[in-house]
Amino acid sequence: MSLRSLAFASACVLALSTPSFADTTVTILHVNDNPAAKAVWDQAASDYEAAHKGVKIQFKYLENEAFKAKLPTMLQSEDSRPSLFYSWGGGVMEAQVKAGFLKDISADVADTAKSLSPTAVDAFTLAGKTYGLPWDTGAVPIFYNKTLFAKAGVKPEDMQNWDGFLAGVKKMKAAGVTPIVVGAGEKWPMHFWYSYLVMRIGGANALSDAKAGKDGGFKNATWVEAGKRLQELAALEPFQPGYVSTSHGQSAGVFGDGKAAMDLMGDWLLGMQGPSSSNGKGLPDTDIGVMPFPSLTGGKGAAGDTLGGVHAFVVTKGAPPEAVDFLKFFSGEKYAKAAAAAGAYVPVFNGSESELKNPLVKQIAGILATTKYHQNFFDQDLGPSVGRVINDISVSVAAGKMTPEAAAAAIQEAADQQ
Repeated sequence: MSLRSLAFASACVLALSTPSFADTTVTILHVNDNPAAKAVWDQAASDYEAAHKGVKIQFKYLENEAFKAKLPTMLQSEDSRPSLFYSWGGGVMEAQVKAGFLKDISADVADTAKSLSPTAVDAFTLAGKTYGLPWDTGAVPIFYNKTLFAKAGVKPEDMQNWDGFLAGVKKMKAAGVTPIVVGAGEKWPMHFWYSYLVMRIGGANALSDAKAGKDGGFKNATWVEAGKRLQELAALEPFQPGYVSTSHGQSAGVFGDGKAAMDLMGDWLLGMQGPSSSNGKGLPDTDIGVMPFPSLTGGKGAAGDTLGGVHAFVVTKGAPPEAVDFLKFFSGEKYAKAAAAAGAYVPVFNGSESELKNPLVKQIAGILATTKYHQNFFDQDLGPSVGRVINDISVSVAAGKMTPEAAAAAIQEAADQQ
């Protein structure tokens, strides 16, 4: 064989043994517009594109409610279906799996998954099959404005139980301070209040028992009592004017502008409140405190029990091989540590927490590390139809348009029809 023929043959072997990534666009649909997170993702995309000529990684952002409304339709068509998309797991993901929209990537990501939190990976595994890889875990604490607390003469340690919390709300009202901001126009922010009350009253088994139909299912005393407690809070008129039509982004801006003392929200608020504020800067971290949702006397839930979620990118059926390859690339140590160092989120890559520098994010990571019960968002856990009802009734109960008993019955009816 001539040298020229040998060179040609070697080139052919090399071409066959190297993954071919060419003229491909990987679209990733997400809802997190935290600038720090987006910077990490954009860097990962840029690095991957540089190493894989002909491949375009395209992140597309949709606001939370638009995402939930449009995704089901987008998944129906290969033309509109993203390669990867943001997922909270739970019953919503289960429904997507049953509909045949997601791809089993178990064999492809087995090695990568070993470096991630096992419980986080499990959140995107169903019947032994993995459909996505998680990158973040988070909690929903109460963020508070230290300056407004001081103005009202309220101390966070005095608000650790429900009675003390209500007393603090009253003091804030008397001092001319808006106690709570909530973006109830999108409904799901209000469901955090209802969910936590269920958890504090009924404990770690409240949701699972209701799903199993025990003691009347969702109509049992725990769920009715949660509605009563929410109405008890709402009767104090603690929310900002027009809260039922306020969007999540607007509510983050209200908090960032220093116009409300508290926001019960996911840790992504830390990245949103600045850009959403009127001056684009928001509150400095030193003016923000973090405290747990209050406990209830006689309740079964522990004060350290947390509500939150694990977030992942799941892979759709028919997605190109490059989509899974990029997901593995993105899930590595480099970008997890970059996210931790930037305070973008709490990564699930093992050991990356050592890079956390932002004291508030470190505090949230510590809360997650010590909690003995972490509950996925109710609206995601329960699936699309029941979750939608949970969100709806939370606002209706708070606004006085539905009784706690009727709200509990509506959840049960939706569960029976699912």
